[in-house]
Amino acid sequence: MLKANFITAEEAAEKIQDGSTLCTIGMTLVSASESVLKAIECRFEACSHPSNITLVHSCGQSDRKNGIQHLAHEGLVKRIVGSHWGLQPKWMEMIAGNKVEAYCLPQGQIAQLYRSMACGLPGKMSKVGLGTFIDPRIEGGKMNDRTRPLADIVDIIDYNHEEYMFYKEIPLDTVLIRGTVCDEMGNLTTTEEAMKLEVLPAVLAAKRYGGQVIAQVKQVVQTGTINPKDVTVPGVFIDHIVVCGNPEEDHRQTSSWYFDPSYCGQIRVPRGNIAPAPFNERKFIARRGTQELYRGAVINLGTGIPNDMVGKVCNEEGVSDDIMITVESGIYGGVQAGGIDFGIGQNLYAMIGHHEQMDYYNGAGVDITFMGMGELDENGNVNSTKMGPRCTGAGGFIDITQNAKKVVFLGTFTAGGAEYEFRDGKLTILQEGKIRKMVKKVAQLSFNGSMARKKKQDVLIVTERAVFELCKEGVKLTEIAPGIHLQTQVLDMMDFRPIISENLKEMDAALFVQNGPFGLTLKNAK
Repeated sequence: MLKANFITAEEAAEKIQDGSTLCTIGMTLVSASESVLKAIECRFEACSHPSNITLVHSCGQSDRKNGIQHLAHEGLVKRIVGSHWGLQPKWMEMIAGNKVEAYCLPQGQIAQLYRSMACGLPGKMSKVGLGTFIDPRIEGGKMNDRTRPLADIVDIIDYNHEEYMFYKEIPLDTVLIRGTVCDEMGNLTTTEEAMKLEVLPAVLAAKRYGGQVIAQVKQVVQTGTINPKDVTVPGVFIDHIVVCGNPEEDHRQTSSWYFDPSYCGQIRVPRGNIAPAPFNERKFIARRGTQELYRGAVINLGTGIPNDMVGKVCNEEGVSDDIMITVESGIYGGVQAGGIDFGIGQNLYAMIGHHEQMDYYNGAGVDITFMGMGELDENGNVNSTKMGPRCTGAGGFIDITQNAKKVVFLGTFTAGGAEYEFRDGKLTILQEGKIRKMVKKVAQLSFNGSMARKKKQDVLIVTERAVFELCKEGVKLTEIAPGIHLQTQVLDMMDFRPIISENLKEMDAALFVQNGPFGLTLKNAK
């Protein structure tokens, strides 16, 4: 009988060669192989090896202190190719400080690139990224001065008289994955993981290039005791297995807890046990966003206000069963955890692979996506990926917004210390934010407003004091919150002059209800 090769985390770290390419699979801290990542960090600190590796990751993989934060050392990683670093302060510092070559690619394109590489292709073609900072004619996804003189890792190609992005192959030397249990042959399950992710495509991509696969598991069971349909990766594709010695610390289901069966579909919790979100400006903005919903809509929730608030508002309003909430990780329905536990949820109806979810977002396009917003300019361009030297990266933002039938951006009107009071159906600005978000030109082109207008994409921008829509002529102001002065608190706080609707109206007074539901009524299906 074939036998799996069991090694220690320290031995696994020694398998990573200087100058090689390491691919890690996970999202936030979900499925992070902490034992091995810590061992790699310890080895580097002890003997400066491995060194000068290329780190490839499709999703943000940290909770601000763990995950691939362990690899954020100058000299350990020479180049990082990833999508999101918002929960990885060390990586943002290294990128801003030019201590690493840094390429940002859309999250879904990296996840799907593994599949393209696995089946022998030289890369992946897609329209996702055209006209954004990923486009090599703009920035090529190069996130700092150190990277700008280097070769592009994406090209523009012409096929049948249409432009496409071409994401070039990245040969993988090592892929690091995590599972729940494996048997003595190495057949691996992910039954207690809170996401399916893109584990198998990445594994097969490594095999295509003659690379190795290292898996961290919680437990080993007897061969033949695992239902074959529960096997995520057949043992024949796994070279080395590390059994985690301290699961409560290094094999957590997610950052905030060790294991909760309701997040992997093993149980469901009563809806009344899911607490409503406290009332504040974020909930107010989310409420206004949910007024765009209609029965039967399939929606996506991005990071920030969308994931933290929209699902909870829908649950509180009792409309969750009349729509289908999805998240880029591949989850359907339920109530999302949000924050540092982004991408997982309780009481789900379905869970598919991360790369498969992106097939839907890139192809058919979700009905409505709710996304965060960093900056908006007069052309309707949005920056949600780089604020000053702080580069959070794209995540799934570009994959999803470019193809969604409707995009609803949710964000505060200003940033940096703004304070609000919601009372008697009116909004009062107690302290204005220090940073303007309505700018003449965005610092980085995450969403191309001109392209959206050309294809007549439905786009709405919702803030606590004003609502805008993208129209043929530009950005149009359509609503204002009761209590807000149009000139001094909206127009004077913008670096460009929006089109003002002839039918400018006040936002719904019901949005100000602070205790209990505000009375959301869904529109009829389109």
